[in-house]
Amino acid sequence: MLEPQPASGDGHLALARESLRELLDDQRVPPPVRAALAEEYRQLQLLLEKIEQGHIHIAVFGRVSVGKSALLNALLGETRFSTSPLHGETTRAAHARWQEYDAGGVFLIDTPGINEVSGEAREQLAHDVASRSDLVMFVVDGDITDTELKALRQVKGAAQRLVLVLNKIDRYTPTDRELLLDTLRRRSAGLIQPRDILTVAAQPAERIVILVDAEGNETETRRRPPTDVSVLRERIWDILKAEGKTMAALNAGLFAGRFSDRLSREIVAIRRDLADKVVRKYCLAKGVAVALNPIPVADILAAVATDAAMVVHLGRVYGLPINRAEAGALLKTIFTQLVFLMGTVWVMNLVAAALKGISLGLSTVVTAGAQGAVAWYGTYVVGRAAEQYFAQGKSWGEGGPKRVVQDILDSLDRESLLAQARDDILARLKPLF
Repeated sequence: MLEPQPASGDGHLALARESLRELLDDQRVPPPVRAALAEEYRQLQLLLEKIEQGHIHIAVFGRVSVGKSALLNALLGETRFSTSPLHGETTRAAHARWQEYDAGGVFLIDTPGINEVSGEAREQLAHDVASRSDLVMFVVDGDITDTELKALRQVKGAAQRLVLVLNKIDRYTPTDRELLLDTLRRRSAGLIQPRDILTVAAQPAERIVILVDAEGNETETRRRPPTDVSVLRERIWDILKAEGKTMAALNAGLFAGRFSDRLSREIVAIRRDLADKVVRKYCLAKGVAVALNPIPVADILAAVATDAAMVVHLGRVYGLPINRAEAGALLKTIFTQLVFLMGTVWVMNLVAAALKGISLGLSTVVTAGAQGAVAWYGTYVVGRAAEQYFAQGKSWGEGGPKRVVQDILDSLDRESLLAQARDDILARLKPLF
C-alpha cells in the first residue's frame, strides 16, 4: 500500500480540480463552441472524475511488437492484454486495474503501435492516451531507431512523466546489454533521466532444455524462463510514492492548458464569423439607406448612426460592451484615420450624393447604387477596424489605430468589394424604382 503523499501533492490536486471545474462550468462559452468541442469536454469530465477518485493512469507507448501488452501482463501477473506475433494485435486503447497498488486505483493502459500500417488514426489514439496518462512507459526492444526517437520527443511533449523500458533483454549477452543501455542513455539525453532507463524480460523466449533421467536417457523439451520485471516494478512504485499526486495534478494541468488553448481558438473563430456577419449586415443596411435618402447631409448623418450601432453590436459579440458615447469616440478615432488615408473616397461619397439629388429614372438607380456602394465599403472598413480593436481586448496594439486601418485597407480588394456592394444594393433598390 502506498505511503501518504506530502501535503503539497494534495494542494496540487486541489488546484487541478478547481481548474477543471472552472473550465467545465464556464457559462460564458457560447453553445456552438461547446458543441464543436463536445469530445474534449467529455475527456475533461473524465479527467476530473479520475482526479476526484484518486486514480493514476500508466500507459505503454512504442512501435508494433516490442512487447507492450506482454509487459503489462507481466506487471499484472496475469494475462489481461492480448499478445500475438502478428503486427497490430492491439487496435485500440485498453486498460486494467493494477491490484498490487492500492492508492485509489492504478490503471495500466495498452495502446496500438505507433508505426501501425493503417496509420494516423491509431497513432493519434496512442498520442491521446499518452496526453491523458500520468506516467508513460516508452518501450523498445533494441537500439532506439530514428522513428522511435522522434516519437519519444513527441510523447515527451504530451506526457508529464516518462520511463524508457528496454524489453526482451533475455536475447542479449551481458556485454550487449550494457552497450545497449549506454546507447539509449546517450541518444535519449535530455528526454529521459538515466535512472529511468530500465531493462525487462516481459515474455522471455522459450529455450531448449535437455533432461537426463536416472538411467542416462536424454529428453529434449522447451521451457520459457520466468518474466523479469522487478526492477521496473520497483521504479514505478518509487515514482508513485514520491510523485503520484503531484504527477496526476501536473498532467491534469497540461491537459487543461491544451484544452484552454483550443477553446480560445474556437471562441475566436466563432466570434470572427459572427462579427463578419454583423459587419456585412450593417454594410448592406447602410448602403441601402444612403442610396434611398435623397438628402446629401442626411446621408452622412445616417451613415454615422449606422456605424455607431454596428460598433455597439460588435462590442457585445466580443463580450466587451460599450455605450453610445464610447462608440462615438471609437468611430472618431477610426474616421480620423480614414480621412487621412482615404480622403478621395469620401469626396466620391459627397459627389455621388449630390448627383443623386438631381438625377432621374435609371440614372438615379445607378447613381444611388454607386453612392450606396461607397457607403457600404466605408462601413466595412470601419467594422473591420472596430473588430480588430475588440479582438485585442479594446486595444489598438503597438502600431496604433493608423497601422490597423492601413493594414485593413492594404488587405482589401477595393474594386471587388465595391462591385459586390453595388450588386447587392441594386438588387434591393430596383423593385423600389
